[in-house]
Order: sequence, then C-alpha cells, then structure tokens
Amino acid sequence: MNTRIFFWAITSALAGFLFGFDTIVISGAEQTIQRLWGLSPGQHGLVLGSALYGTVLGSLFGGWPTDHFGRKKTLLFIGLLYVLSAVGCGFATGPVMFVAARLLGGIGIGVSTVAAPLYISEISPPAYRGRLSGMFQFNIVFGVLVAFVSNALIAQAGGVNAWRWMLGIAAFPSIVYAVMCLGLPESPRWLLSRKHDRAAGLKVLRLIEPELSEAQLAAHADEMAAAAQTEQTVASAFWTPRLRIPILLAILVAFFNQLSGINAVNYFAPRIFEMAGLTEKAALLQSVGIGIVNIIFTILGLSLIDKVGRRTLLYIGSFGYILSLGLTSWAFQTQHYSIVPACIFFFIAAHAMGQGTVIWVLLSEIFPTRHRAAGQALGSFTHWLFAALLTTFFPIMVSAFAPAQVFLFFCSMMVLQLIWVKVMVPETKGVSLEAMQKALGVDADA
Repeated sequence: MNTRIFFWAITSALAGFLFGFDTIVISGAEQTIQRLWGLSPGQHGLVLGSALYGTVLGSLFGGWPTDHFGRKKTLLFIGLLYVLSAVGCGFATGPVMFVAARLLGGIGIGVSTVAAPLYISEISPPAYRGRLSGMFQFNIVFGVLVAFVSNALIAQAGGVNAWRWMLGIAAFPSIVYAVMCLGLPESPRWLLSRKHDRAAGLKVLRLIEPELSEAQLAAHADEMAAAAQTEQTVASAFWTPRLRIPILLAILVAFFNQLSGINAVNYFAPRIFEMAGLTEKAALLQSVGIGIVNIIFTILGLSLIDKVGRRTLLYIGSFGYILSLGLTSWAFQTQHYSIVPACIFFFIAAHAMGQGTVIWVLLSEIFPTRHRAAGQALGSFTHWLFAALLTTFFPIMVSAFAPAQVFLFFCSMMVLQLIWVKVMVPETKGVSLEAMQKALGVDADA
C-alpha cells in the first residue's frame, strides 16, 4: 500500500479520534454535572444531548462546505471547532455555556462524519478502500478507549474540578489534528468533478498511483470526469427516483446503527453498570473495558472488511446484537446482575465488528461523486438525529421502564436490521466508486 495514502487516511481519520473522545468523555462527568447544576432527568437529557444536536446540524449542512470549499479545508475547520468546544466545556460556568460549547463540538463531529470518510474513500484504491475508510471508525473507538482511560485516571486523581479536566483535555489532540491537516492534498475527484482543475487532479493522482504511466493516469482522470459528467447529464437533483436505492440504504444503515442502543451504552455506561450493582469507581473501570473490547473487535472487523465484505460483517453484527441484547434484558429481568458487564462487552464486540466497522465505509461508497457529500450528509444526519433523540430520552426511559424492557426493545430493532441486511444491502467489496455508480443504477433515469 502507498505509504502516502496511509498517512493521509490516518490524518483525516484523526477527526474520528476526536469524535470518539469528545462523544464519550462526557460519560465520566455526566452524574457530577447533574448534581452540580441540580438538573432534572429531562434537563439532564437535554444538556447531555446538546453535542448530539450539534452533530445533527453539522451532518445536515456538512455536505455544503465539503463540496464548495473542498475536503481539505473542511477537515481543517473541524479541528478548530473541536479546540473551541474543549476550551469552552472546561471553563463552563453554567448549563448555558456548557451547552453552547458542546453544541460547537457536536457541529464539528457532524461535519467530520461527512468529510472524513468521504475524503478517505476518494483517495483510496478499491482493494484497500474498506480498510482505509474503516480507519475513521478505528479512530472513533480509539478515541472512546482513550476517553474512558482518561476519565478513570482523572477520577482517581479526584478534585472538585476533575470533570472540567475530563472535558477540557481534548483541546490538545484537537490542535495536533488541525496542524496535521495542513499537509493533506485535496481529493482528486473533487478537483476533477467540482473545481474542474484537471492539472491539479492529475498531480494528486500521480502521488496516489505513482506506478501508473501518464497515459494510465490520464485514463483514470477521464473516467472520474466522465462519471461526474454523466451525473450532470442525467440529473443534478439529489432527491430523484434514480437515487432511491442509495438514499434508502443511507437512511436505514444509520437508523439501525442507533436503534441498537449503542450511544445509550456509550454515554451512560457507568450508570448502566451501577444499575447492575457496581460502585461508581468500579463502573468507571468497567467502562474502560468497553473501550478495550471496542478497539479489539474494530481491528478484527477492519482486517476482514475487504476480505469477507461489508454485507457479511453486517450479518455477523446482527446476530451478535440479538444475542447480546437479549441476554442483557434477561439478566436484568432475572436479576443475574453479575453477567451484565459480560453481556455489554458482547454487545460492544458485535457492534464493533458489524455496524461500527461498516457504516462510514458503506455511506462513502454508495453515492456517485456529484452527490457523495450530500449522501454522506444524509446518512450522518439520520445517524445523529436518532443518536440525539436516544441520548435525550434514555434517562427518561430507564426512569419509566425497567432496564430489561429497554434492552428488549433494542433487541427487537436488531431483528429488523437482520431482515434488512438480507433483503436490501448490496456488497461493495472491491468495486470502484464509478462501477458502484453503475451497479446501483444511478447512471440512468428511473
């Protein structure tokens, strides 16, 4: 594999690290924040969900800067938002300032889920696209692990302002990421299809595929430009019948991702473990276990995604979801609390190998170049809308319903996901982005 491409993929995927860290770091501070500011369950859900409402906004509008200003500039802008958010959270004097800072970080996360996977898919050769695009997810779970470890260490140190350090420390990796983005080249597909700068597009292609001759590079550039021209000729609108399959896939993969309950577990892991009888410190340490399991099975998923394919991993994940969530529900129902941590770890493993590895890869592959940013934005918007709703209402859900019922609901949603994978999801393994455009029927009017 070209080492340049690997470095560029890692750099852009670091947006995922900040996404994972920023999303999860709140889990170690959420109960302190509720006590400090005297928040009711409803208010607490809104404060905790503020970052996710920012992600809804960021993902909804993230396609616009990605298309108009380019992938590189958008990735750099994300880093600046993360810095502002971390500093604002660390110095928050009340719920209003805290919500505003979390909202900024959420916008950065939302835009990152559009721009980063899209950029990686556009610079990657088909044989490695799954693994390279999956680096975004790897960095998310690495960020999750680091956040859990960071929270546990800071909690051990103690102090009245421990929660501020938990949140504010994210400023340091955010600065590093922003500086690294300065060394990224622009996506050749964006240069050819959006900026119409053939010379610049060819220059980047030479860096990506140095083994090709000038004639082969020119032919590759022609293929990209022709695919973009076809999209313009057939239709320029996004909401058209010819894009119905990619649109449905984007909405449903994001819908099922969140209806597994993954963000409820991520955000409220210590609380869930305390519901199973663990002490507060033990719950924080068990949360570190979530991060470790997550990263191990994400690595396994990434090692398989270009071998067995995206669809197979979704099958494996679906069966794992159903078993783990069903067992968690049973453990709470029968008060076998000692096995709850193991069931949650099983659930995290299933998510990491299945939906966690696949979602951002699949979203970056199924739309044609002209609509890829808008399609990625649609999938991200759906993902974060349901994540925000789930995080907002989860404290209310566990107050109104027994934990067994809540986890049984998530389990039933994963039965529906299994059916969806069987009847609708295509395999995109090893297929070029331009060939995928033809396979999904978006080259012709419908």
